[in-house]
Amino acid sequence: MKPKVYLETTIISYLTARPSRDLVMAANQETTHEWWIGRRREFDLYVSQLVFEEAIAGDSEAARKRIEVLQPITRLDITDPVTLLGKRLVVGVPLPAKARADALHIAVAAVNGLDYLLTWNCAHIANAVMRPRIEKTCRAMGYEPPVICTPQELLEKGENDA
Repeated sequence: MKPKVYLETTIISYLTARPSRDLVMAANQETTHEWWIGRRREFDLYVSQLVFEEAIAGDSEAARKRIEVLQPITRLDITDPVTLLGKRLVVGVPLPAKARADALHIAVAAVNGLDYLLTWNCAHIANAVMRPRIEKTCRAMGYEPPVICTPQELLEKGENDA
């Protein structure tokens, strides 16, 4: 059975965007491409309706590219338990109110028992200071949190991988 990965919107955005002139962003885009080409087939991929909603925003041509990549990926629903956990994350971590969508991404992955949440959002999701509070809040609600990481962290095979 393959590990399950939730793709947060930044992954799709970095995958489909024009190459950035910003060196850090360009490196992150390249890493995202390397993971997509070299490792993605080793995982079962998931997104939520929220990823679709965020992906259609902005430039219409860029949005078309993002939606095209998203089409074959399994879509998970924003259920009542997801919404409740998302609200608890905003209060318990705490996350700023503007990060409500970020909390929902985490909640979708946790409620659905996914192994990883892949993101480049290091402000509110892949954040070492917030991660223990995110995990504590998920566990307090009865959910095992996903491993929150960037593509760089999932690029290398672990010692137990084939």
